Parts: sequence; C-alpha cells; structure tokens
Amino acid sequence: MPEVLQVRDLACRRGPALLFSGISFEVAGGELLCVRGPNGCGKTTLLRCVTGLTRPDEGTVLWHGEPSQTDPERMRAGTAFSGHLPGLKDDLSADENLEFMLRLRGARSTPEERREALAAVGLEKRRRIPARRLSAGQRRRIGLARLALDPAELWVLDEPLTALDDAGQALFIDLLARHLEGGGLALAATHHRLAPASGVVRELRLA
Repeated sequence: MPEVLQVRDLACRRGPALLFSGISFEVAGGELLCVRGPNGCGKTTLLRCVTGLTRPDEGTVLWHGEPSQTDPERMRAGTAFSGHLPGLKDDLSADENLEFMLRLRGARSTPEERREALAAVGLEKRRRIPARRLSAGQRRRIGLARLALDPAELWVLDEPLTALDDAGQALFIDLLARHLEGGGLALAATHHRLAPASGVVRELRLA
C-alpha cells in the first residue's frame, strides 16, 4: 500500500536547543507509527510539525505525495489531532462538546449518532452533564467518542492513554484497531506500548 504520510529530514529547534534533526519516516494506510522517547525529547513538537501547528526549521511533510505546505487545508481536512489535554469547554455538556469538536472539523453529526458514540464509551448517562463535573478519565472519553465519529484518515495522538483507566484504554485500543483495519493511519507520541489487534505497528525513537 502506498505511503499516505511522508516526512523528510525534519528538524526543529526550541530557542538555541536542537530538539531533533534528520527525522524521516513514512506511514501507509493500516499503519500506526509510535513515537517514543524520554520527556523533553521533542515528541509533541514532532507531532505539531507534522500537522502544521508548528513550523519546522528544516524538512518537508508530504500528504498523498504533495507537500503539505502547498495546500495545508487539504491535509488538515484529513487529520484528527488529539493533544495530551482534552480541549473541552467546561460549561458545555459532554454532548455539546462532542458536537462542537466535530463541527470544528467540518464533520456533521446527528443527536442519535452522538448519543450512540457517548454510550459506547460509557457516557450515555452523563452526556448532558457539564464537562467541569466529569472526571479526568470521563473527559478523555469524550475525545474517544469524537474519534469514533470523525472521518479523518490520519489520527495524530499525543499520549492517548493519559487519564484513562483499564476499560478506557481497552476502548481506545479497539477504536484504533478498527481505524487501522478500515485503512486509516495513525501517528502517536506515547510512553505506553500500543498493540491493536489490527494493523501494522512500527516505532520511531527520539533520543
């Protein structure tokens, strides 16, 4: 299967410090690339460079064979980014946050679709509760529901298992497996071993 995402000789500095340089990799449909390394090595920055949220000092990102800088909106439309913080509005309910996140991505959803997605992650009875009253793990589960409804081809995930209990981690791994099985691809910065039942898992280590 041809590579969907290609990264060539990426380098990035934080002030005078060089975080990484010469980073190259390719990810095809059905593949998960896990970025591993110690705290502060640049894992989050690498994800941000790939998605266009941070400008790299050197290198090129190709999306379906075309430089992402040429048409950044094309890659953005095909990418679901999940940061290490849930990014919720505290005064909005779980359902309202889910609808808002999908709208930001240009993805439409019906109340029934959102209800089913929230039920699948254990939040059906809490879907109308303001996010500020939910636990950290429940807040993360709203993000899982968003991934389930987002049609994005590429998932970019920063520490996706943060704050999730064993059941929540199993839900995420199942979602990830289905995404890969359907031909999607994923790039994840993680300290944990991710082993979905479907897809090819590879690893990139940052020093």
